[in-house]
Amino acid sequence: MKKYLTFIIGAAITLSACDDALDTTNYTQKNTGTFPTNVTDAQQMLTGIYANLNQAISTPQTSFYYLSMLASDDNLGGGGAGDGLMQAMDLLTNYQYDMTQSFWQVRYEGVARANAFIESLDNCQDISEDERKQFLGEAFFLRAFFYYELASQYGSIPLMTSLEAEDKPQASAAETWGQILLDLKTACDYLPARKTDAAQAGHVDKYGAEAMLGRAWLFYTGMYCNGEELADLTSTTYNPLTEVALPDGTTLTKQQVIDYIDDCVENSGYSLVTSDFRNLWPYTNRCTVEDFSYTRGQGLEWVENDNAINPEAIFMVKFNKQGTYPESGDGYQGMANQYALHFGIRGSQNYANTFPFGQGWGAGPVAPNLVADWEAAEPNDPRRDASIYDVDNLPSYEYGGGGWNDYMQETGYYNMKSAPISCRNTDTESFPNMDYLPSFGFLMYGASGWQYGVTIDFGNVQDLVLIRFADVLLMQSELKEDAEGMNRVRNRVGLPPVSYSLEALQNERRWELAFEGVRWNDIRRWHIAANALAKQQNVAIYINDAVATQNVPQNGGYAQRYNETAGFMKIPESQVSLSEYLKQNPGWGSNAEYTGWRQ
Repeated sequence: MKKYLTFIIGAAITLSACDDALDTTNYTQKNTGTFPTNVTDAQQMLTGIYANLNQAISTPQTSFYYLSMLASDDNLGGGGAGDGLMQAMDLLTNYQYDMTQSFWQVRYEGVARANAFIESLDNCQDISEDERKQFLGEAFFLRAFFYYELASQYGSIPLMTSLEAEDKPQASAAETWGQILLDLKTACDYLPARKTDAAQAGHVDKYGAEAMLGRAWLFYTGMYCNGEELADLTSTTYNPLTEVALPDGTTLTKQQVIDYIDDCVENSGYSLVTSDFRNLWPYTNRCTVEDFSYTRGQGLEWVENDNAINPEAIFMVKFNKQGTYPESGDGYQGMANQYALHFGIRGSQNYANTFPFGQGWGAGPVAPNLVADWEAAEPNDPRRDASIYDVDNLPSYEYGGGGWNDYMQETGYYNMKSAPISCRNTDTESFPNMDYLPSFGFLMYGASGWQYGVTIDFGNVQDLVLIRFADVLLMQSELKEDAEGMNRVRNRVGLPPVSYSLEALQNERRWELAFEGVRWNDIRRWHIAANALAKQQNVAIYINDAVATQNVPQNGGYAQRYNETAGFMKIPESQVSLSEYLKQNPGWGSNAEYTGWRQ
């Protein structure tokens, strides 16, 4: 029995089983046999693929970006006693049945939408060749991005590149990553040599595809340089591949990837924000900057104030003020930045205690080992204070304060880059009897959610920047093994130039890109993950109502869990049980179950 994918505008791509002898024509819905027929249809269909980025953020705690933050050596799990999923992500353990099912389903839905678009675009009767290449380039990029996250999170996965979606065996890493790299190379070649303009903000351009090609290349050629078996992936030997066979019969070489990255650096028009590193982050927004002692009176100005375009943001997820609970009928949670909510200081204290940092679920407290490593290696780096806040410096912060005092793995350090940012209330007519607002988004953007009695869930609408120009400069240095790009990044913050070495490059990526979702795959591809993760063991933490303790080993400890899994998560059990072929990843037996914190 075969299954066919039907595209429905504004809804999911759904699977419908059908008998081959039956009439399968869909007379009531738009499908890939009759749709799209014109450029407007194609634009709607492409928008549906992009919407998958936000749909995954409706349940951020199951996503790869969330895993890449909490599982890395720079963040712990955090949350409260009931937030076992957060701690399980950090500890590389499993929490309850189908822990990440939502992400698996949503990302495969995105793949299906991309496949439907790629195969049906030729139905358009009025599309020009330039438009066709533009649309296909974006679709190939998005399919590659979805598979990049799926393969990074789960390892060996089913690979589907057509509308026909049969139950298939898991592909090898070579097959999956070969397809990812081919899709990205195709996107690079199809997309025109121009930067995305303000009207198309959020859409990928040629240079975003080139940057993502560099990221995917570095991960695959490093992570799999020794082979595909568990022992190969967890080996400490690092000797990256220099060429990769693609499914179209061609070969992608390291030099070709360098050429694409050089093109992005030299011709894209993206640039470093050189005025001040802090201007990249929302705490310098115009509603907050002069009330925050760290930023007051220094002429700082957030590069995204009032929907301005960040010159450093190459690829990002956009949000809007319509975020709300699905039952309202007006939208869904992923329309607002749910990562900011999750990474906020665990509430609910008086906002004067935590200002300018908003409150949320307390996920991802900064690991003290990062602070210690950074201070030792680069004591004069201003990015440390611009990226990490020590709650001891907040005038009135209370450990275990407020109504949610069941803290887990609290460290006193939180990341400043993706935190929710509050502001003083200057609109008392709209928001009476409030000294502070949970997010500056209520004033700057008129964020919604208030009418539903929600004060923290949907006010965060700042972009989620997934690739910055600084990252591309660091990839350029790593690929070419020279310090030019790395020193451009260092010069931006007033640090002296250094000679190239892999260790210097690794440190620079860690400091510059802290809390931006790249560290996890970095330590895996460099084959240093087990040792790096072990540094989190026994660092000082607080649990419950500010009880001082240590981050003691759970389920065997960080290094053991990494060596048992290579960092790949458990495939959702319901997917394994539904498939004739799908096999569970190594390391996910009964000893991997997280049942609560044990001292």
